[in-house]
Amino acid sequence: MAPGETCWTVIEAAADGDPGARSAFARAYLEVVRVVLSRRWARSPLRDAVEDGVQEVFADCFKAQGPLSGLDREHPSGFRGFLFGVTRIVALRFEEGLQRDRRRQEMVGSAEPSTEDDDLARSFDREWARALVRQAAHRHQDASVDERAWQRCELLRLRFSEGVPVREIATRWAADPAFLHHELARARTEFRQHLLAEIAFHRPQATPGEVERECRELLELL
Repeated sequence: MAPGETCWTVIEAAADGDPGARSAFARAYLEVVRVVLSRRWARSPLRDAVEDGVQEVFADCFKAQGPLSGLDREHPSGFRGFLFGVTRIVALRFEEGLQRDRRRQEMVGSAEPSTEDDDLARSFDREWARALVRQAAHRHQDASVDERAWQRCELLRLRFSEGVPVREIATRWAADPAFLHHELARARTEFRQHLLAEIAFHRPQATPGEVERECRELLELL
């Protein structure tokens, strides 16, 4: 990531057609949009249109005179709010098309009550948190310049992604459990710094206190 780069510079480069920026954007956020639409439409005939919906979200992000043209970089929720808004608009567009074809109660039933927007927001928040954690993990790996640093990354992954107890990891690695507990604490501190950096990347206008608060909220979601 280039010095001074933020999510806004990446998305604007993607909107201008930069292949690298578009690829990076899709890798980072495609799964967020896919999971959210899949959950929203799980009991609807639109469950078969999830991939079309995902593609339309990204097409809307990149089209000329699209959402980017009216982007407010200083919005309190930052890029997260932008992507959630585009996803919601696309979801509603698909649902309105479905309603025009069939009566709502016949085809959509309980999948589209007025609380559906709340469900979408909750699902989006959880997937957004997971996406930022994944990207922070990539930062952590990229910053690991020696074998011991790589081992800390793997220790963190085994403990929290796979749920392996430290004592079992110590047995696998023929290592001292006390040493691994010390390394795990260090790995958690390192990872938290990368997560803070990832949040700041998405909210360049946020103060350090706001970034810290969002970090706590993301971890609580997970």
